[in-house]
Amino acid sequence: MEKSIVIICDGDFPKKEYPQYLVSSADFIICCDGALAKFLRHSKKIFGAERLPDLVIGDMDTLSAAMQKKYADIIVRESEQEHNDQTKAVRWALDNIEDIGSIHILGATGGRADHTIGNLSLLMEYTRMFDLSGIDIEAVSDDCTAFPVNDTIEIDCGEGRQMSIFSPDRTLRIKSEGLMYKTDDVVFDNWWKATLNKTSQDRVRLEFNHPSMALIIMN
Repeated sequence: MEKSIVIICDGDFPKKEYPQYLVSSADFIICCDGALAKFLRHSKKIFGAERLPDLVIGDMDTLSAAMQKKYADIIVRESEQEHNDQTKAVRWALDNIEDIGSIHILGATGGRADHTIGNLSLLMEYTRMFDLSGIDIEAVSDDCTAFPVNDTIEIDCGEGRQMSIFSPDRTLRIKSEGLMYKTDDVVFDNWWKATLNKTSQDRVRLEFNHPSMALIIMN
């Protein structure tokens, strides 16, 4: 049976029903460093009693010494600074958990804007860094869901959804069906170029001219 993994970052902890459902139904929960404190504050409401995550990972720069000592048996300290704690959590899950079907990242947004931009853009990088074959990975907040795509895709998303597309690849062209504003002639040379669109039918088709990296954010 495929497993659902939830990674909780140290941004805004979600308050809405769907992201909290992802937490309550997860097979394995990983907190990034100081996100442990936020998770513990919300766990009683979600689970009916305080529940520990299965793992805490990071360089421990935002987790108090007292909490590090108290929860030492579930802490994995990774002090390397080439990757952030979100990436360390994704990497650990892929290396240590079998039969992953989905990875839901919560708390990736909110707080510092640079953290939000960095965390969401990393979703695209993961398609290049890791073997995500058969694994759905997304960042979920109270406001949106963000997920990476790297080739032509059809998305069953429902009519009337807000959708924005981002890519760092100037050579990428994406032909679209099912969006209010066609993206066929968009040149991805700035972040805003394919934002603030809207679905005009239940299924959206995005046809890439070549495999690349893109990020979809839906509200």
